[in-house]
Amino acid sequence: MSTKKRKLSEEKRSFNEKWELDYFISNNNNKIQCLICMQVLSVSKEYNVKRHYTSLHEEKYKKHVGEARKVMVAEYKKKLIQQTSMFSKVSTENEQSLAASYKVSLQLARAKKPFSDGALIKKCAVEMAKRFMQPKLAEKFESVALSHQTVPRRIEDMGNYITKSLCDYFVDCEYYSICLDESTDQTDVSQLIIFIRCISKDFTITEEMLDLIPFHGTTKGSDIFEAVNKTIVEYGGFRKCSCIVTDGAKAMTGKVTGFAGLLIQNGIDCPLFHCIIHQEALCGKSLRQMNAMKVVIRITNLIRGGNRSLTHRKFRDFLCEIDANYGDLLLHSEIRWLSAGQCLQRFFALRKEIPLFLKNEISSDTSELQDKMRDPQFLADLAFLTDMTQHLNELNLKLQGKNHNIANLYGNVNGFRNKLKLFKTSLQQDDFSFFPSCKEHYLEMKNFEECNFLDHLKYMDEIIVEFERRFADFEKIESDIALFTQPLTIAVETVNIDYQLELCDLQSDPFYKGRTETGIDFFKLLAERFPKLTNFGQKMGSMMGSTYLCESAYSTMKFIKSKYRSSLTDTSLKHALRLATTNINVDIDRIVKDKLTKQ
Repeated sequence: MSTKKRKLSEEKRSFNEKWELDYFISNNNNKIQCLICMQVLSVSKEYNVKRHYTSLHEEKYKKHVGEARKVMVAEYKKKLIQQTSMFSKVSTENEQSLAASYKVSLQLARAKKPFSDGALIKKCAVEMAKRFMQPKLAEKFESVALSHQTVPRRIEDMGNYITKSLCDYFVDCEYYSICLDESTDQTDVSQLIIFIRCISKDFTITEEMLDLIPFHGTTKGSDIFEAVNKTIVEYGGFRKCSCIVTDGAKAMTGKVTGFAGLLIQNGIDCPLFHCIIHQEALCGKSLRQMNAMKVVIRITNLIRGGNRSLTHRKFRDFLCEIDANYGDLLLHSEIRWLSAGQCLQRFFALRKEIPLFLKNEISSDTSELQDKMRDPQFLADLAFLTDMTQHLNELNLKLQGKNHNIANLYGNVNGFRNKLKLFKTSLQQDDFSFFPSCKEHYLEMKNFEECNFLDHLKYMDEIIVEFERRFADFEKIESDIALFTQPLTIAVETVNIDYQLELCDLQSDPFYKGRTETGIDFFKLLAERFPKLTNFGQKMGSMMGSTYLCESAYSTMKFIKSKYRSSLTDTSLKHALRLATTNINVDIDRIVKDKLTKQ
């Protein structure tokens, strides 16, 4: 039978004050320390203390007795206290300097600034301290390491801290969904961004960048699948995944060799959706094909495009002279469809001024364009295009932003589908309540028979059909969305049989009948007697519906890895982007303590 080893801490041996005078031994912060050689003794026992003194110091110090010995002990104790205080002060200053280095590096990362700016910040801080006649403060600023080599190391440490925190969220969450998108950076390296939306047991939502994966070779469906699968497996696997949202590219949606097909082939049963925002933008494609849009782009480029800076200045001066409603035209970017709404609004408002400028200031033949700008039917087309584009833009803006789950987004889309039917009915009756530009033009041209808005009904029909077709995939979860958004009023027999019994009790419970909360806010109120509905609420609350977070991160990434910082390594880019997009608080004090402990 093995005997239990005794611990010195359990023996409760205490320091004896007479040892100071007898053996020059002091109690320094619970450490038994020799005042002469500063050695720390491991055992607080007189035998050990006496042996240390007699073997090392007795020969020299035995002649000092009485008051002289007391004075000598007091002097040695004073020196020990001063030395301990000095070491403690240096240690504290080092810790503060290291923490300051992390703080500044974090601010640089959040502001998406170059790593070399750290040295500039340090230089400015030192100069300010000197200017305020604070030489000691200037010395402290000088001690903060902020070189272009140090800052990326600090950012990497904090990025790893966020990654570890994210692992904890992943393990503890009830469900999660991911969205992924692929685009190229400044150096034409394909970067795959993966964002995750987790929901915890108490319905707390976390949206964070899971990974940034560079592709220096091909970006086929198999490449994307391998990269995503590797990342998800490292965090814990697909078991809790409620859905995956992609940008709808062929490499993502291919049923055989695409990402979607490879998921199925590898036994990963997870709903895959095409980003709702992308789908909405594609629904307005028929409007972009209208001849009016082509004319707008042509005239705008004639005034503002290319190297026409002189023409552009003349146009602004011309608008200023005639006191026009706007002082300039806006350029339209085909990539950013939202710019079309603003461009068209400005163009329609200047429809009377533009032909005058074309006639007087453009040297090339613009008679065809001038005739277009005076043609009532063309202006009717322009008015309709302006109003419909504005309606689509309003929907697009509702779909953007963080903390949107799939039910919120699909609800906005369904609301717009109902609006489209209303718009069509109004247009058929020459009611322009929802078409302010059309109404303005109609009142100006009501005496002209050639101004016909009924021709635009075909475009309305095309948009309605596009919305029905492109959002058909979401109809397979429409009943779940209905249960999530209106659990108290939905017909019990229309929902999944797994939830029907609990739903009967829920709809009859007087506590819940008067509640006004919806969605996540409602389901977090459910008691333990509704476990299936609670689990359902967690699953639906975790589901993303768009790749907005990825798109937003790409804008941030292109700011971080600009043409002036194109040599950023993949690792530095990932950590810098993680810190620029994260909502997780970085515990710098903990990072500093861990780092000092390792040292």
